[in-house]
Amino acid sequence: MKKVILAAMAAALFAQQVGAQESPAKTYIHAGRLLADPASGRVETGKTVVVEGGKIIEIRDGYVGEGKVIDLRDAFVMPGFIDSHVHLTFESGPTSRLDAVTKSTTDQAFDGVVFAGRTVRAGFTTVVDLGSDPEAINALRDAIASGKVVGPRIVAAGGVAAHGGHGDVHGYRQEILDLFRAPTLCSGADDCARAVRLAVQQGADIIKTASTGGVMSNTAAGLGQQMSDAELVAIVETAHRLGRKVAAHAHGTDGVNAALRAGVDSVEHGTYIDAESIRLFKAKGSYLVPTLLAGDTVSQQAENADWMPDAVRAKARTVGPLMVDALRRAHQGGVRIAFGTDSAVSKHGENAREFALMVKAGLTPLDTIRAATVWGATHIGLEGEVGSIAAGKAADIVAVRGNPLDDVRQLETMDFVMKGGAVVRSAGD
Repeated sequence: MKKVILAAMAAALFAQQVGAQESPAKTYIHAGRLLADPASGRVETGKTVVVEGGKIIEIRDGYVGEGKVIDLRDAFVMPGFIDSHVHLTFESGPTSRLDAVTKSTTDQAFDGVVFAGRTVRAGFTTVVDLGSDPEAINALRDAIASGKVVGPRIVAAGGVAAHGGHGDVHGYRQEILDLFRAPTLCSGADDCARAVRLAVQQGADIIKTASTGGVMSNTAAGLGQQMSDAELVAIVETAHRLGRKVAAHAHGTDGVNAALRAGVDSVEHGTYIDAESIRLFKAKGSYLVPTLLAGDTVSQQAENADWMPDAVRAKARTVGPLMVDALRRAHQGGVRIAFGTDSAVSKHGENAREFALMVKAGLTPLDTIRAATVWGATHIGLEGEVGSIAAGKAADIVAVRGNPLDDVRQLETMDFVMKGGAVVRSAGD
């Protein structure tokens, strides 16, 4: 009942703000330049994308169709983007530590409505939320899926982490720690298997764990391995038996490699990967989600943000500058890459700044787009639904005026966004 109330309240708040335009029977999108399949990299000209019932039904030569026609003849048209690492129900800032103990689940759901709107208007039509209050994010996910709220398609994680590690609560009096600790924290392999089962029961689409310490944890516990090998194996095996992928937050080399040996589907951050890490990534078929924007953001905050706790500041100064080089080495080594920002560390709606940082790490503009479309879709198991513009797939379509293959920063200013056949951003918005 509480979940239903949250969804209804969020929908009422946002209904007049988003102005999403529901499509009629058919919508014809005239695309001047069309990157329908980023895997091929082929840009076609003078095409019409036909949309009906929220899906793409065909791509036709020339500019055809009558009735609802969207003129993007001067634009560069692509599939909607996927951000494989966000936290939609909060945003880091001066009040973060106070918010953690004063904001209710309902408050977080309302914040999520606002941040979801910013995210989808930035061109990100699918996201993986890797750490929000389960009730808040699941309610937001379901409200968006049912059309009550406009936002990206959400794959929502359930967090399973070690007592005292990254993912636990830090920096408060003991009675506050005890009050806000999640029931999916665990110690020991059997307990971690229990925590995974509980997270799935609570509605998790994917399991997020943390094999190492984290930059934003308010504790001087380092960035090395914090979960045992046996705990990680139990998490992965249990999640996979229940049909869930596992994403592992990991910075230190020992924790990265332990998570990969355990069989995680992705490593988030991967700051200290080494040659053995790259071998394991390739052997296991796991993805790296590099989150360079988070590293860039915390590096700047470490010098300028008075609100950042000292324990966090020290780690941010160390880790931030290393993340671009980690991606460079991974990409050169042939590791699979999926686009992810860790938005909430950075501001929601600025997700596209990650593209330029990935280019800085040595990826081509086309490969960064692939990481946010076809590669990202395969990473999260939605390749049959999103990631390219093709008949039968969701009508998630974005466009910019410039050519992002020449200047990837063109993607930081969206001119048009369609999510599931509904226009959520058009020129001039």
